[in-house]
Amino acid sequence: MQPGRLIVLTGPSGVGKGTLLRLLLKKHPELYLSVSATTRQPRPGEVDGKDYYFVSSDKFQQMLAAQELLEWAEYAGNYYGTPSLPVKQQIQCGHSVILEIEVLGARQINKTFPNALRIFIEPPSFEELERRIRSRGKDGEEAIFQRLQTAKAELEAADEFDLQIVNDDLEKAVLLLENAIFCL
Repeated sequence: MQPGRLIVLTGPSGVGKGTLLRLLLKKHPELYLSVSATTRQPRPGEVDGKDYYFVSSDKFQQMLAAQELLEWAEYAGNYYGTPSLPVKQQIQCGHSVILEIEVLGARQINKTFPNALRIFIEPPSFEELERRIRSRGKDGEEAIFQRLQTAKAELEAADEFDLQIVNDDLEKAVLLLENAIFCL
């Protein structure tokens, strides 16, 4: 059996990574979406073990100390990380695994999985990104400001990745993702 492939999907908060992934996974249920661990509180409707593994800061630190995370980053005052065991198991079983992670984590993955396909999702414009973040209604003004400041720095990193996809048309962006995953 041939091992699977690791696909890293990254980009600024609010760029539409989650929406693109939902559409992609609906068309390709054979893809395995890795579930990240986080110390942030669940948002309404989020399910532990499905959307994220919601853990305490102490538990996250224990996972770090035990080297149980492929990557991790602090974002907007919370920690996020990818548990390594499920990812490695899926790849060994021949499945393609998608990580939806922040830019800092994607940089770490490049060190541990240099053959991973790394895709950066960009907004059509910074103004559109701000509109999307505000329209979600999930964050207060301070968190929005912090997300936008982080997004500016992340957008400058786009060229570090194998492929950049502008999310200005969902159908077109999903098609570009499919081509990258299944044709490259």
